[in-house]
Amino acid sequence: MTTDHTDLTALARTALLEVTEESTVGSFAGTTDEGDGVVSVLFANRMAGYPGWRWTVSVAHVEGEDPSVLEVELMPGDGSLLAPEWVPWSERLADYRAAQEGVDEADVDGAEDDESDDDDESDEDEDFDDADDDSDDDADDDESDDDDDADDDDFDDDEDDLAESDDDEIEGVDVDELDEQR
Repeated sequence: MTTDHTDLTALARTALLEVTEESTVGSFAGTTDEGDGVVSVLFANRMAGYPGWRWTVSVAHVEGEDPSVLEVELMPGDGSLLAPEWVPWSERLADYRAAQEGVDEADVDGAEDDESDDDDESDEDEDFDDADDDSDDDADDDESDDDDDADDDDFDDDEDDLAESDDDEIEGVDVDELDEQR
């Protein structure tokens, strides 16, 4: 079986562009003969988050027939599924602290002037709010005492209604009948 790999590469790239954007497909990376008239055409992958992966297009080529695409997939390459080298916790923590110190220093240099202005304004706002609150507090306290007494009376009335209920049916269910069934 004689197969022109340039024809298969063009067919494979066309099939690949039907399932993914052209920006994710890299250059031709080779072919693999899978046997029984199947050839896998490999392309580099450009998608972020998939380093070392390859686009694989399996193409069947039977004598006397036009080649046809069997499958298009993104497959991991050698070493692409290995976790990064382990870094001890103490080193990761040291790197984290160093990064935080860099962030804190940048915040202190640029934001120190802004914060002092904001603090002065917020203190003035608090003083103004406190003056209003003092005059209204006395009047509010008297009213709230009256409201509490009325609320207590309403609760007592509801409690009496519950105690006086002789109805053993709750939404169509006879509670006594349920007890007898147990």
